[in-house]
Amino acid sequence: MKTKRTALVATGITAVMICSAGWARQQEKSSDNHAAVSKSTPEMDRLKFYLGEWDYTETYPKSAMYPAGAKNTGVYTSKLGPGGNSLLNGFHSQGPAGDFEAVLVMTWDAKEKAYKAYVFGNDFPGAVVETGQFEGDALVFRSEFTSGATTMKLRNVTRVVGSGKLVSEEFMQLKDAPESLIVRVEAIKR
Repeated sequence: MKTKRTALVATGITAVMICSAGWARQQEKSSDNHAAVSKSTPEMDRLKFYLGEWDYTETYPKSAMYPAGAKNTGVYTSKLGPGGNSLLNGFHSQGPAGDFEAVLVMTWDAKEKAYKAYVFGNDFPGAVVETGQFEGDALVFRSEFTSGATTMKLRNVTRVVGSGKLVSEEFMQLKDAPESLIVRVEAIKR
């Protein structure tokens, strides 16, 4: 019994040493290749205004869902992904409109010549995939989202409105109805 335990411990230590050596070699390769890997595109450089931590307020207009309107507050964090070729964003808000948490990954798709955003949230399975472009000074993402038998067209418009301040508005359209504002987000950099 004691011999089996000693053999198991020795095997475990050997496995850790092998993994550590492999990890160290990988880190050396990463350091050597870092200059080549960390070249982001000009399109991704244009999104660097997102970087950092933000306090934000979500304002929901009066609607059937929020007869008096509603305001949530939250924190948004944005950092560069591997090689600077993506932005990794996380956000969490709470308030009368509910408790929302999501991860948003943005990147440049050279084939489509467009930004792509992948949104993963606590209120829905899978991901919402958005396609975007700059329209003047605003970054505009569009997507279609299906919930049950209903398909919604979404449009998100984000712009820098001052030093350390962003405004983002999400609009929705059902079938042939006019587009309506569903939330306005104002963020201030910490």
